Amino acid sequence: MSKIGLVGGLGPESTVEYYQSIIKGYQEKKGSNKVLPHLVINSINMYQVFAFIDENNTKGLTDYLAKAVNELKASGADVVAISANTPHIVFDEVTQQTTLPMVSIVEETVKAVRQDKLSKVGLIGTRFTMENDFFIKPFQDAGIDVIVPKAREQIIIHDKTVEELENGIVKEETKKTFLTIIERMESEDGIEGLILGCTEHPMLIKPADTAIPQFNTTAIHVSALVDRLD
Repeated sequence: MSKIGLVGGLGPESTVEYYQSIIKGYQEKKGSNKVLPHLVINSINMYQVFAFIDENNTKGLTDYLAKAVNELKASGADVVAISANTPHIVFDEVTQQTTLPMVSIVEETVKAVRQDKLSKVGLIGTRFTMENDFFIKPFQDAGIDVIVPKAREQIIIHDKTVEELENGIVKEETKKTFLTIIERMESEDGIEGLILGCTEHPMLIKPADTAIPQFNTTAIHVSALVDRLD
């Protein structure tokens, strides 16, 4: 049986979601609730990841993540995924430090948006995800425009994500704030879909909350991983 390796802890809430969703997806794939996938998690420190990015320490971040990936290789993993969007800022660099195949949350999300034939989508996430082009450029290369919130809106989204959602705190007031921003992006920017570009955002924003299609990066990533399980 193939063995999936997850770099987790980025943050803990979404790591739990990955674990449970992979199990559910695998059981649905096999048509039985009496089977379980072979899975190993290497939980690292999301605050260390944020510190590397704040310091613009690309090498430190790459080495930190590559070490976690290669520890999973030592545990017998056949394929690895980093269970968060933000660390994908150095995804290409990490792949160069391991021989393990890695599944990119960004590449899989591009595939999902292309499948729906959308030309302009909104992106919310941590400020690292919204400010940098590691997430946006692959969409542009695929002919898809990516719109991010205004600068002041990005600050709100980032702060609420890190201070609340990353710690498992879900507030109705925060949800209303996010939806107000999303509705503005629909009316002013003409977005046709919305990328939940942080793996904690589905805790807050549900499919019924928006009139436009949502792209849950956690669910997309999990589906791609389950496809690789035999």
